[in-house]
Amino acid sequence: MGADPRRGGRRGALTAFALLGCAGVLAGCASMPDSGDIHAVKASQRADSQVRVYAVPPRKGATPSEIVTGFLEAMTSDDSNFATARTYLTPETSQKWRPEASTTVLSAAPDPGQASLGSRDNPGMDYQLVGKQIATVDSQHAYQPVTPTDYRRTIHLSQQSGPDGKEWRIDNLQPGLVLGASDFQRNYLSVNKYYFASGRNVLVADPVYIRQRLDPVTRMDPVTQSVKALLDGPTNWLKPVVESPLPTGTALKEGTKSLTFDDRNGLKVPLNEKASNVGRPQCMKMAAQILFTLRELSSTRVEQVELQRANGSQLCVLNSGQAEGYAQDHVSGRPINQYFVDSKNRLALLAGGAKDISVPENVLGPFGSGGLPISVVGVARDERTAAAVSKDYSHLYVSSIIADGELGGAVVQSRGNIPANRLSAPSWDGRGDLWVADRDPDHPALLRLVGGAGRPQIVKIVPGLDGERIEALKVSADGVRIALLLTKDGKTTLKIGRVERQGPKDNQVVSVAELRPAAPQMETVTAVSWAGPSRLVVVGKESGGVQQVRYMQTDGSTSDTNVLPGLNRVSAVAASDDETRPLVAFSEEDGIVRLPAGANWQTMVKNGSSPVYPG
Repeated sequence: MGADPRRGGRRGALTAFALLGCAGVLAGCASMPDSGDIHAVKASQRADSQVRVYAVPPRKGATPSEIVTGFLEAMTSDDSNFATARTYLTPETSQKWRPEASTTVLSAAPDPGQASLGSRDNPGMDYQLVGKQIATVDSQHAYQPVTPTDYRRTIHLSQQSGPDGKEWRIDNLQPGLVLGASDFQRNYLSVNKYYFASGRNVLVADPVYIRQRLDPVTRMDPVTQSVKALLDGPTNWLKPVVESPLPTGTALKEGTKSLTFDDRNGLKVPLNEKASNVGRPQCMKMAAQILFTLRELSSTRVEQVELQRANGSQLCVLNSGQAEGYAQDHVSGRPINQYFVDSKNRLALLAGGAKDISVPENVLGPFGSGGLPISVVGVARDERTAAAVSKDYSHLYVSSIIADGELGGAVVQSRGNIPANRLSAPSWDGRGDLWVADRDPDHPALLRLVGGAGRPQIVKIVPGLDGERIEALKVSADGVRIALLLTKDGKTTLKIGRVERQGPKDNQVVSVAELRPAAPQMETVTAVSWAGPSRLVVVGKESGGVQQVRYMQTDGSTSDTNVLPGLNRVSAVAASDDETRPLVAFSEEDGIVRLPAGANWQTMVKNGSSPVYPG
């Protein structure tokens, strides 16, 4: 297998790009690769990020159809301020058009269809752009997926007087860009911005999309675009649960278009006057946000960030080692072991640090001794404690896994009539709290136990579930997001919720707000696990398709390169927040298997179930 698909989603974005030239077609473009013949590239033909598209203006006497087609092609280019695209518009429409306002993403390039005559009051020609909308990217660069929906918008053309006589031009269109999925993937790059979880020194990823190369409107390179997006603040969805030490109005120094690394992989970031008086602790946190944001963007590791005042003097310097103190796992350390339930319903572990597949060993305590047959488990991130559900899914227990001892009483009990209507697998967040769902149709509940002990607290979901039942859940390491598998009418979908906390720390009211779809293109989802700061590994299938194991961003975006090697009848999957650790899954045909980087699936344990990493 070639490049590891788990590592290719964000890195390597700053590599050199092959040029394209335009020749012999109205608004099509020709690629100029390192070898091979020159050929025309139609919009949405492919998602090759090394291809650049240069649009050409309309020819003299272009027909209405050619104007529409040429404009659609020109929207896929990197022209400064979309200057060529604007030549297809009337001067008044060009002034009003704001391509940066939003981007509508269709499954394929928009189809202009057949022309129709305008009305008596608005003569000219109408073209309806038709397609299947799959997402929108808003002015904050946030990707918002939708269940594939019919898209239909009208472009109106009229004849304008010019030096060469009457010419057709577009005089009415929707704001923003309309792109097919492959053009979107070719032009845009997913980047994580980072902000602090409210009240905590732990960074939270906020994924956005920036331009792969120079932004046509701002003319900023990808590094500068990313820093600007960070300084602009968190996206609206994440904003209620994060904070930033940046003073209001902080921005790059006026005129900054490019930020470059020095020969020691350090970056100097000049800020405006709003940041000139920040204290050192505040400045260091600001620098950590920038360093984490940029370290996934460049193929070269960012070693240092220096923030500068508007007059060029130094505010502070932060190196990569200092920044690690703000990582998601700095509190509990990096988990290295993989855990599973063996054939005798005991909790066992496989040493995660071993290069070769190791011999499993049972943990200490009642979960490893077999005194309590168990079904599914969740291991705390410090790997000292675990939560396990009894074999009949009716009771949840918490116990040490590093020392022998007696099993205490159940911390949660379900009254569901069958195992499928009882407790879900438990999950631990980065704060050390334990989460579980009671799937009893008569008493459904999402429950949280502070520190894994005490009386379970009911977590309210706002605005509520529309007849959906929680089948499974996974809480992020930062503790501010939760992935939920929700079942309704026989279909299970994946949604991401924002974990909000109100009140004092010793008596917080916790709720999950604003659920949004994370895999709308999948008809049903079988299993999910967090696989990094803003990434999930998902098992599911699209309508009419076969089961897939694939990586997806928490904003619902994905690409074909994130589909993993085939594996049959997968019912559980586990990934580590440390992306160097292999993916682990349970296949009803192959047992517990793992996927190391650059390899294929390997059987670890033939007889076992419920594989998990800590979390």
